[in-house]
Amino acid sequence: MTSPGCPKVSTGIRCSTMLLLACLEYTDRIRAMELAIETRGLTRDFGAFRALDDLNLAVPRGIVFGFLGPNGAGKTTTIRILLGLLRPTRGEVWTLGCRLPQEVSRLRPRVGVLLESSGVYARLSVKANLEFFGALYGLPPQEVRARARELLEVLGLSELSSRLGSQLSTGERRKLGIARALLHRPELLFLDEPTAGLDAPSTVALHESLQRLVRQEGITVFLTTHHLEEAERLCSRVAVLRRGRLLAEGSPQELAARFQKPLVVVRGQGFERLIEQIRGLPGVVSVEQAPGELRVLYQDRVESAALNRFLVTSGAEVEELVKDRGEFEQAFLELVREEA
Repeated sequence: MTSPGCPKVSTGIRCSTMLLLACLEYTDRIRAMELAIETRGLTRDFGAFRALDDLNLAVPRGIVFGFLGPNGAGKTTTIRILLGLLRPTRGEVWTLGCRLPQEVSRLRPRVGVLLESSGVYARLSVKANLEFFGALYGLPPQEVRARARELLEVLGLSELSSRLGSQLSTGERRKLGIARALLHRPELLFLDEPTAGLDAPSTVALHESLQRLVRQEGITVFLTTHHLEEAERLCSRVAVLRRGRLLAEGSPQELAARFQKPLVVVRGQGFERLIEQIRGLPGVVSVEQAPGELRVLYQDRVESAALNRFLVTSGAEVEELVKDRGEFEQAFLELVREEA
């Protein structure tokens, strides 16, 4: 009979352990390849300051994913880690199935990035800009010219191909920046505030172009924005971050349903002198006033009849009273306010 300390038993245990670890690593690899981005327990410290705290993300492929939060939430730090530009303090990170930062060289040819700057050279034409960056990507000139024509058409820049970068509007420069980031056909595109500084028509045009590109090329877009209406319009899923912690994740509609408190909108006159008394009514969380309008947010159950009765008996003129579950923007603001 073999004794408990026998070398054969010890060797068998080591082999079993190694086989189990190999199976777990293989399972992790398969799961990571099915997702565009995955993080587990992602934490990043800068000295005593914790920028990211146990962040867990799972971003499916082929969607626009919104990464939202107030300034200082940790969005830029997360992007730098997802690109392999910054090492996490601890936790695991996969981008397009590449484990980071170990496999960053495999990742870089497969991603496109448009951050604060559009990266457009003012003295080069639109066409020359794309040819220059195509050469940096190592693409054949003929392939660059064909791809440039394709992207300029989708983004509505075809008629501007000979115009200098210095002659482009802000919106046109942002579109050219997106074309630059997509030139090498990346699987994943990082966009940081893509419509910052754009007017309404340029914003709408850029949204339509992005949606068309996602449909046609099946790319994944990781989008940061402070425009919540933009996130609601473009994103299939969003994550809300504050002080490095993940507060919520889901579709904009799911988050609105989960976190939005009931809202009553009252239109009329004579509300000014009653604001403090309304705040004291049962169930009222907050009261906001605009010219001719009152927005009363409740904790859970709307007491609209009691509110209407109070306003009328107090001498206010009520023209309309509407119950509303509110929008994604209101849900987002309520969520980060609760966390604060």
